[in-house]
Amino acid sequence: MNDLTPGLDPLIEVPLYRAAHGRTGDKGDRSNISVIAWRAEFYPLLLEQLTPERVAAQFRHRAPSNVQRFVLPKLHAMNFVLDAVLDGGVNDALNLDAHGKALSFLLLDMPIQIPRALEPLLAGP
Repeated sequence: MNDLTPGLDPLIEVPLYRAAHGRTGDKGDRSNISVIAWRAEFYPLLLEQLTPERVAAQFRHRAPSNVQRFVLPKLHAMNFVLDAVLDGGVNDALNLDAHGKALSFLLLDMPIQIPRALEPLLAGP
């Protein structure tokens, strides 16, 4: 995306949490992170920018073995399933967040680009 594309709204970069909220769940060594657009207008942008590859890159320090994305268009949402990111799961993990509940915050901090015209619809500061 280019901020200077003729005829298009200039793009601005914002953290994902301004356009969506999320929830994290877990089962064994697998985490699932739901991302739900605050507004329907944001959903096409999220579909374009929140690819499994980009989410895997955001979690590269956790070395997921696989990232899958499931889209839920009627809910303006998507669910990401990340394998092997919980240090073996709740019973095996030595980290403080064995359930991976904080992982949604890591994803929601990822930068995305939106047209400046949608800026008034963003949540938060």
